[in-house]
Amino acid sequence: MLSKVISAAYLMLWISSCAAAEDPYMTRALQLMSETPLIDGHNDLPWQLRMRFNNELNKVDLNTLDTTHTNIPKIKEGRLGAQFWSAYVPCESQFKDAVRQTLEQIDVVHRMCQKYPETFMFATSSHEIMTAFRMNKTASLIGVEGGHSLDSSLGTLRLMYQLGVRYLTLTHSCNTPWADNWLVDTGADPSEHNGLSAFGKVSEPQRSRDG
Repeated sequence: MLSKVISAAYLMLWISSCAAAEDPYMTRALQLMSETPLIDGHNDLPWQLRMRFNNELNKVDLNTLDTTHTNIPKIKEGRLGAQFWSAYVPCESQFKDAVRQTLEQIDVVHRMCQKYPETFMFATSSHEIMTAFRMNKTASLIGVEGGHSLDSSLGTLRLMYQLGVRYLTLTHSCNTPWADNWLVDTGADPSEHNGLSAFGKVSEPQRSRDG
């Protein structure tokens, strides 16, 4: 009996010593994330919501969703301070309904923030990111993935900015009427604009001003 008590005591001491020997890198990382918001620049969860649930948020609970890379428990465990949600639509929508589909993806981000106000706070600026951080919420921003979502319209670009979009990639995996996509560099797609067309060069200052 005495030997069992001694063994148990040694086991407790060993567990205590392991707990004390914390990973210094993890400790440092957690400290940094408690002081400065960790910002993820791209997340395709809105696209998963479209493909799996037709953007019907009443059909999904992000607290229990376990079929995607992202859910609320993972966000909290990862100490995610701010997230740029991607308003992505495929290149096949170009010259068809890309603008409408993109607006629907922007809309689902807004509705996601409204459904989970205890977790997400919609944000459009660094000031709002810090406000969300102090409230222990994940600041939620929007990026549009691919210039085909604009349908070559500066008015559409300005409208998307007003709806909260804060970055736009020039292309995705298809040329637009004003910019070549990355596949041109691999030789998989032909160059149509030698980078940017005249419109692309004119529209770039607008994108830069809008942020």
